[in-house]
Amino acid sequence: MNKKDIANIRKQFKLDNYLLQIKEIFNVYVKKETGEIYHQISQPFQMLEHEAQELFLTNFKKVLSGHLDAKLFELKFRRDVEGSTQTILFEGLRTDSPDEWQENMLQIVEKMFSHAVYEFDTVVTFIRGEYRMATKKRDLESEQGGDDEVYSSEFILCSLNKTDQPKKALLFDYIEKEFKSNNAVDPIINLTAPLSGFLFPAFNENAADVNHILYYGGKVNQPDDSFIEQVLNCEEIITAVEDKDSFEQILKIVMGDEVDSRVISNVYEEIDKIVQEYEESEDRDESETPMLDSRDIEHILEISGVEDVDTAKVEHAFKSVVDDEKHEIKATNILPKAIKINTKVADLSISPKELKNMQYITYNGKRCLLIEIDEDVIVEGFKLETRQL
Repeated sequence: MNKKDIANIRKQFKLDNYLLQIKEIFNVYVKKETGEIYHQISQPFQMLEHEAQELFLTNFKKVLSGHLDAKLFELKFRRDVEGSTQTILFEGLRTDSPDEWQENMLQIVEKMFSHAVYEFDTVVTFIRGEYRMATKKRDLESEQGGDDEVYSSEFILCSLNKTDQPKKALLFDYIEKEFKSNNAVDPIINLTAPLSGFLFPAFNENAADVNHILYYGGKVNQPDDSFIEQVLNCEEIITAVEDKDSFEQILKIVMGDEVDSRVISNVYEEIDKIVQEYEESEDRDESETPMLDSRDIEHILEISGVEDVDTAKVEHAFKSVVDDEKHEIKATNILPKAIKINTKVADLSISPKELKNMQYITYNGKRCLLIEIDEDVIVEGFKLETRQL
């Protein structure tokens, strides 16, 4: 799934929406430390009070929020896994029996808590619904009525949420006109910050893909490897930060620790060209993204002005950093929006493309950053005087 696919389904989570209808909601309350199920209840989503529906809808949208490869990850199911989660979810989608639907979801709950222990009670929420995506707009000038042509697919969404104990508080009773202590003991389900979750199936260009699942990690760049492998039975993933770190290490091995700012600017400019050309390509697959292998990185460094670049040197650097020789680095993961430069005097943020307009020089025995600009510099309303070096 790309950003557009995720945004399209996330914005449909609202009350009384024809394009996304939630049929059932299944809540499972799990005790801390033991992982035992204390209570479970399945009911039609429309039977909930409107306020409760809105709280859950906010929670579901949270599971679909965050940057790809940082908080959201499209995962591929592993093959030949006995009792695979893919099969459990697929059967849960297809069954018409409420009992079978609950049994399937409880199998996933069992997987969750056989590999994790929490210091607080948790609530696992599953919903089963139907997502409709417009594929062709209705001709408004036609005399025929009806809606746009839509593609319909069933889905399951899961969110795992912690519970908090209510805080002691002093209340004012308007009826009795007296102050009272808050004696509430019921745990509060924290629906604003899901611990993890997933959407099955994944959707690519309005088509359901049952071989992939969208996983929500809760914390940025901290996916739960155990949850991914043991609960979802999916292949390992690499975060955007890991991709970026690997790329930077490869560059250091090939170029050394010191490099001209113009060379760095050229490298990122070439990567940006690759991304832009791919996005402008008419025959591209919107669910895919440009990937870089060792040969691609070698070509980028050569045309960026890096000296003494050869195939053997880049392959050695690539193998030294990345275990899998066939691994490819996602171009969008290593393309920074801005490069931050922190000094004791000032902190700067500059576009990678503009690095070529900056030089690191020595002037009168002092180290300086020299930045080429086209406009006047205004400080506290005053235009700075220009000095000639």
